[in-house]
Amino acid sequence: MTLEESIYEKFTFIRKVVSQERFIKMEGLSGEIPFWIAPYEVKAENQVNTEIGNLVRKLHNEGIKALCIDLFELSCALVEQNIGLEDMFAIEQGMEKLFFIDALQSTINIHERFIPAISERIEAEKPSMLFIKGVGKVFPFIRSHIVLNNLQSAVKNIPTLMFFPGEYSGKSLKLFNLLEDDNYYRANNIFSQKI
Repeated sequence: MTLEESIYEKFTFIRKVVSQERFIKMEGLSGEIPFWIAPYEVKAENQVNTEIGNLVRKLHNEGIKALCIDLFELSCALVEQNIGLEDMFAIEQGMEKLFFIDALQSTINIHERFIPAISERIEAEKPSMLFIKGVGKVFPFIRSHIVLNNLQSAVKNIPTLMFFPGEYSGKSLKLFNLLEDDNYYRANNIFSQKI
């Protein structure tokens, strides 16, 4: 099976799982938070983005509203809103990389801006589920486990699925199959779900 066929097959599976009433109503979680991770091979990034768009459209056609948030696009919007992208580019020119990452993280501010922006979109759009993508594009200034940890308190009423470019063992996230992001035990691997 080619990588392309494998990704298509995985998204066929994901669609079957997330369109189930049991998934949407977050049943059978035994007290666990309604978070899932869909790991994928990094070299399939473009196809995965296409398949996410297809998945959202197919679900919409079935009467299921999925809100998909791209972490990179949200980050850019917050920078534009609070400083301006051009000003941020100017700041980057005169700063060491570590100081720039700190400045960027301060502007995006996970607690005061980033998570509240996601909550506002959920409140405004009232989706049945939340999809998160763009994890690789925001590394290293936003880490996936930090997003998930902070979303736990903000997104409780709908299931959340993060598309993750790397490996998820059920205990730890390995971004790009190379970098240990951190331990994260609270999410389920979507591919371990029963249909």
